[in-house]
Amino acid sequence: MSIDHDQDCPGLLPEPPTAELQLVCVLHALADPMRLRIVAELAGAGGDELNCLAFELPVTKSTMTHHFRVLREAGLIRQHRRGTSKMNALRTEDLAARFPGLLEAVLAALPHCPRGADAPPPAGVAAGC
Repeated sequence: MSIDHDQDCPGLLPEPPTAELQLVCVLHALADPMRLRIVAELAGAGGDELNCLAFELPVTKSTMTHHFRVLREAGLIRQHRRGTSKMNALRTEDLAARFPGLLEAVLAALPHCPRGADAPPPAGVAAGC
């Protein structure tokens, strides 16, 4: 799989082109509850970009960086640098073009989580929801 390096946007971090997105990589990235939570939050942002720190994940900074890298390299998110921040956006159109209905099906299968972010998940619900 090749990685795009956009010369017109030097702050854009490398990501696979749409035609080279691999289902096994996308599913692997979505298999982790923290990464699934990131994808769900980005989907809920309505196309807006979110800073990595906006997610308030209960993990170390290095672990958070790892999760974002896995999502980016799988082709689920687009990241670019804005000053000292990394901004993130879901690659909704690219995913729909390559795997029609996949992202919608994954998001529809997530349980609704009205509880506070610090509350432990109810029995049977994946952490990170």
